[in-house]
Amino acid sequence: MPVTFRIPSYLAAFADGQSEIAVSGSPRTVREALEALWRLHAGLRDRVVDEQGEVRQHINIFVGNDAIRFADGLATAVPDGAEIMIVPAVSGG
Repeated sequence: MPVTFRIPSYLAAFADGQSEIAVSGSPRTVREALEALWRLHAGLRDRVVDEQGEVRQHINIFVGNDAIRFADGLATAVPDGAEIMIVPAVSGG
């Protein structure tokens, strides 16, 4: 089964207006899934990861309900058919 990304509305412009994108293949990690996403929509890369290829500080990525920051980062396992959400960090005071 494909892995599905949920993209926030402010990034949808870099994904041909799509807020949900399925990537084919069977990515085993978040890094592999993101690489598949970049092949479809290269403009998203610089908005999600920095020059070193690490997730930007103001971006959170979830596999299902689990934040990858508290798991194995980009090496977090991606189950077949998983949903990956890219979410802007919320802050305030």
